[in-house]
Amino acid sequence: MSAESEPMEEIPGLSGAEVHPDSVLYSVSQLRRRALKQSQNWPLGLGDEFLLKFLRARDFDVDLALTLLSNYNKWRAECPEIIADLRPLSIIGLLNAGYHGVLRSRDSSGSRVLIYKVEHWDPKVFSVYEVFRVSLITSELIVKEVKTQQNGVKVIFDLYGWRFAHVWQINPTVAKRIAAVIVDSFPLKVRGIHMINEPKLFHPVFALIAKFLSEKIKDRIHLHGNNYQPSLRKHFPVQILPPEYGGQGPSYEELCQEWTNFVLQSEKELLELSLVT
Repeated sequence: MSAESEPMEEIPGLSGAEVHPDSVLYSVSQLRRRALKQSQNWPLGLGDEFLLKFLRARDFDVDLALTLLSNYNKWRAECPEIIADLRPLSIIGLLNAGYHGVLRSRDSSGSRVLIYKVEHWDPKVFSVYEVFRVSLITSELIVKEVKTQQNGVKVIFDLYGWRFAHVWQINPTVAKRIAAVIVDSFPLKVRGIHMINEPKLFHPVFALIAKFLSEKIKDRIHLHGNNYQPSLRKHFPVQILPPEYGGQGPSYEELCQEWTNFVLQSEKELLELSLVT
């Protein structure tokens, strides 16, 4: 498994299908100028490729991109328990347990599709911050892909196995941090959040997180219940879903192993994204 290698142009990752290259260059320079005027403290730098992620996430609106960039920087500073160590070793237990997989193919709109299986998160072994770090590491890796910057991500949460031990880990602080990343603190367009096998016990946690979500994001959340296959297939081509979810694609276990291997191969770039002081 490897991140998609996409052609680089004058600005790395620039797509000819977008606005005119001169306009992109101008937008990048404007965002950098305004960011430096706001602060000199940008631990990850303000390179062209880095700034382009934020511009794409906000459809090249420089004002909105600057807000997103500022929120991203602030969120990183406020969450050392999550981002201090983004090396694969910090999440390898959850990956080996089968908690997370990434579909090999995109959906019909070009979005990346992620799956998380709660039954493979043992809350006695792994904290909610380790679980959160799995999602963050995947997000940081896939947002390097130009197609993902343009078309965003869709997530399937399989909540089979959710129990009280999980509930106790989601307090208001955690809920707010989760919501912040989804809404306006990470340069990735969230195109859909799909819950399946959600028990009644999950509803209070969902309500807590939803308090911090925008109406736009709430409209993109779908609760499919236990009889989820018919409705799930309305949102995802059957060809890309694992057989475990009524699809014809590679097995979930195979996808988990592929993504685990890719994360392990990405240690150098993940170390560079770890907390910089």
